[in-house]
Amino acid sequence: MENDTNNLGQGSIGKLIFRLSIPAIAAQIINLLYNIVDRMYIGHIPVTGKAALTGVGVTFPIIMLISAFSALIGMGGAPQAAIKMGKGDYKSAEKTLGTCFGTLVIISVVLTAVILISQRSILMLFGGSENTIGYATQYLTIYTLGTIFVQLVLGLNMFITCQGFAGIGMATTVIGAILNIVLDPIFIYALGMGVRGAALATIISQAVSCVWVLKFLTGKKTTLKIKKEYIIPDMKIALAVISLGVSPFIMQSTESLITVCFNSSLQTYGGDIAVGAMTILSSLMQFAMMPVMGLTQGCQPIISFNFGAGNDTRVIRAFKIQLLMCFLFTFIIWALAMFVPQILISVFTSDTEFIEVTKWALRIYMGTTLFFGIQMACQQTFIALGQAKISVFLAVLRKIILLIPLIFILPYIISPDFALNFVPSTISVLFSAPQKVFAVFLSEPIADAGAVLCTAIMFKLNFKKILAHGAK
Repeated sequence: MENDTNNLGQGSIGKLIFRLSIPAIAAQIINLLYNIVDRMYIGHIPVTGKAALTGVGVTFPIIMLISAFSALIGMGGAPQAAIKMGKGDYKSAEKTLGTCFGTLVIISVVLTAVILISQRSILMLFGGSENTIGYATQYLTIYTLGTIFVQLVLGLNMFITCQGFAGIGMATTVIGAILNIVLDPIFIYALGMGVRGAALATIISQAVSCVWVLKFLTGKKTTLKIKKEYIIPDMKIALAVISLGVSPFIMQSTESLITVCFNSSLQTYGGDIAVGAMTILSSLMQFAMMPVMGLTQGCQPIISFNFGAGNDTRVIRAFKIQLLMCFLFTFIIWALAMFVPQILISVFTSDTEFIEVTKWALRIYMGTTLFFGIQMACQQTFIALGQAKISVFLAVLRKIILLIPLIFILPYIISPDFALNFVPSTISVLFSAPQKVFAVFLSEPIADAGAVLCTAIMFKLNFKKILAHGAK
């Protein structure tokens, strides 16, 4: 298999983006299936399906936090490795890979211990109830034991993609996802393991993917190899990796915090059915963002490599194509959510009441998603260019500065008369405070709109200055 690294600095940008992004997009979508397939099967368990689905949804913040730590290292290290390759410094790029491998192992051990010790109290804080906590702990206990597989797969797979091996990177997730799809019904239904079976299927699948990644990064085809002399983390490299990875870490880890905020507010104003609807909404938002993340991951090696090589023309061209494609992706997802929401929701549940509530909530929650591709394209380009400070600010802006305060403030600002115009009477009777449930869901589109505007302005002001200064 030919390595595409040397082609990143030449040839058609459009063809390169297509060749690297399509496998990365497919990998992101397939990787999403790990959780979505679990929820699809769990939601259709006879009698207990709705409670089980809500219980597994409560574990989502912790699962996102585990993934966020892999992004901290992988998305902080891979762009730096690509920039170093663009400069021709392959030894330093290999040291970065080794440090990231060692750091991921250490993080995995710590996370596993902390979660297993404190999971019940955390899950109750995250919106669990006496009706759902049993399902949540059953799922999370088994999932947590596979933390090291999740960390290594998600973190190290980015180093495969940054070398131009997009097809191998896609295969990593295809192997695990197919195995998960096959094992889920066997463990959940045939063996009667329920949510425990869903978690076991997931970690077995991740373990197989992990073996695949390690075999490749220690084999003959890769340019950058995991070597014994580099796996003890170099503190200078680790700090540089973490400083750049903080932005994607915040983006993913705050999903956990945001889910906690949403679930706690919705549990107060709407009960289990509102929290269950939020479980489906968060899954659909993941689905909307994963293709965009895959696209930006496919563009990242091109932007980083050419930035390191000082080829500004190719960096600008790659960004423009990325921006257009990100916008098209989010526009399509927005249109589906607005006009045919039932098609998306029915994948997760067949409960008529549940579907009606979620359809209504989805149209509010994803009201400004069509513009979100602009935010993703600009923010991920800052990361690809090694701009840690700007990336961190933008990650903090949307979720911590805007969204979290809005979740708690809007229910007290939106007037009941205004809110109830948007709450159908058939849904209103299900909630103790329907106008406040509406306000909680409305916080998402308002925060998204503000973040997109600010990001676009900052990108316009800084992009050309960054290119003029060049890679450090």
